[in-house]
Amino acid sequence: MKAFTFPMGLGLLMASFAPSGTFGRQSAWTCKFADDAGGQAGSIGEFIFTTAPFPSCHASTIVELRNGNLMAAWFGGTAESKPDVAIWGSYYSGGQWCAPVELAREAHVAAYNPVLFYTKDGRLWLYYKFGPGPTDWTGARRSSSDDGRSWSAVEHLAAGLLGPIRTRPLLLKDGTIISGTSVESYLSWACWIERSTDGGSTWKKLGPITVPRDLGRSGRQGSASPDGIIQPSIVTLGGKRLRFYARSTESIGRICVSDSFDNGLTWTSAHPIDLPNPNSGIDAVALRDGRIVLVYNHSDKGRTPLNIAVSEDGEHFQMFHTLEDQPGEYSYPAIIQGRNGDLHITYTWNRKRIRHVLFPLKDIPRLTGRVTRPPSPALSNK
Repeated sequence: MKAFTFPMGLGLLMASFAPSGTFGRQSAWTCKFADDAGGQAGSIGEFIFTTAPFPSCHASTIVELRNGNLMAAWFGGTAESKPDVAIWGSYYSGGQWCAPVELAREAHVAAYNPVLFYTKDGRLWLYYKFGPGPTDWTGARRSSSDDGRSWSAVEHLAAGLLGPIRTRPLLLKDGTIISGTSVESYLSWACWIERSTDGGSTWKKLGPITVPRDLGRSGRQGSASPDGIIQPSIVTLGGKRLRFYARSTESIGRICVSDSFDNGLTWTSAHPIDLPNPNSGIDAVALRDGRIVLVYNHSDKGRTPLNIAVSEDGEHFQMFHTLEDQPGEYSYPAIIQGRNGDLHITYTWNRKRIRHVLFPLKDIPRLTGRVTRPPSPALSNK
């Protein structure tokens, strides 16, 4: 496994544009920021917005703020990859979601895949990508020291460093950031890990991590479709053992996983598990009781239905709930466990809205038997 180090003080570009009311100033939220959580969102589900200044939206992220309220973000504009696509967000306060607010916009080019998360110092980060498309986009970020009331100037990341590609990174107890990223090159996809031990000031890039070449069409000539895995979602399985769950191309057709036994420094080759994947984004969370919950499309083709599955060992899953099953697109979920144990899920609803669901911890079934972890395979890419 190769490692590349990125000192953020070198090669970091400052954005030269400034959408009104957002850079280094208080965001123009239409609802008041509460000091404490003003009640939780409905347990059945709700749209974060029903009207917005953009016709299309996708790829949401969600974070629980330090006061117990929620913040979500996504990209929105005319359509994915159009130059008017920006990063938008909403804040949950007083029992309602605020009207969408623009959080970041790049000049004459689209923005994609926002990710919200906290570092150990209490700083809230927003990472995203911008560019013509996934094969040639650039990473960007900005941060907030007051839980999203105001934001720093945008920083453009050095070439080769993308930040968390779609799902939130894993934060270890010592503050180390384990960020799942991926590269979508011509006919070839692969996952990478970006690891920082200083809160994001410097990064070490580890990889590539992908499936063996005998899976799918890898290495075969004549295929016009990409092959591989992208968009890893990282969880802890206890001790120094980490696992990521990744989206795969249709030629592979299943969610794939890779393991680390040293807190993310080295990773195994990826292998498929028993859940289908129709080349669509997923997200996973490790519950505080040790179980793993996945949100994904339980389908071989298409982005419906959207489902929730649970595992006691991180390897074998049982699908137990359907969030959506009508024709359309219900995709790119994000999932977190709140302080009270319940789950918050957001996802794309037909590219027109972002939906939020509060799923009670008590409704997640207990599978028979105790939590057992699969055996530790030999590391294949040290």
